[in-house]
Amino acid sequence: MTAALQDVPAQDAPAAVRVSGLRRAYGQRVVIDRLDLTIRRGEFVALLGESGCGKTTLLRALAGLDPIDGGRIEAPKRPAVVFQEPRLLPWDSLWRNVALGLPAEGAREKAADALAEVGLGGRLDDWPRNLSGGQAQRVALARALVQQPELLLLDEPFAALDALTRIRMHVLVKDLVARHRPGVLLVTHDVAEAIALADRILVMRGGAIAAEHRPSAPGLPAATRATLLAELGVVDDLKSA
Repeated sequence: MTAALQDVPAQDAPAAVRVSGLRRAYGQRVVIDRLDLTIRRGEFVALLGESGCGKTTLLRALAGLDPIDGGRIEAPKRPAVVFQEPRLLPWDSLWRNVALGLPAEGAREKAADALAEVGLGGRLDDWPRNLSGGQAQRVALARALVQQPELLLLDEPFAALDALTRIRMHVLVKDLVARHRPGVLLVTHDVAEAIALADRILVMRGGAIAAEHRPSAPGLPAATRATLLAELGVVDDLKSA
């Protein structure tokens, strides 16, 4: 990452991804309908929405894992993705998992640096079976960031972790994103997580972006939490319980 980009505010940085008029359907069911989205380098965006609203479909389209039925996506050819499961290869050492896809020359050294960044610098030759859930996700983050991606896609990567481990991972990922400056899209169901991590929170509904919030605005995040819960229908559910 260049020093020049590190000094540029996210709102003035080049776009990591641009989406215009995106459409995705499964048969007659339209999941994403005329969606527009821009995420800039160094910007952390969280995406909230009810189950089935299209959040993961959008992420997979940005990753190039799913086709689209209309519109346009301008994104890096190889964005980095971290899923809810670490998806480590059990037969390879940690450094080889991190170096997956790197040119052979210098791969171990780059993997060692990436593992050191996530607090696992002394375990290059260890095996995935010896890791806790949080440690395995640290390796998955290292594997994503060793590629120096312009776009980092996070699909509920902390959902399966216990509360304390999740908080530690929040601190770690914020530090790593500040250091590497990719554009980030985090898909999550956790309102508190979105507020803690994101520069911008989007609510997806009806196949499009229905609302946008910035947790750093005056009077937040308390007001944002209440608003987001209402937009997600949680407040109405509690009132009717």
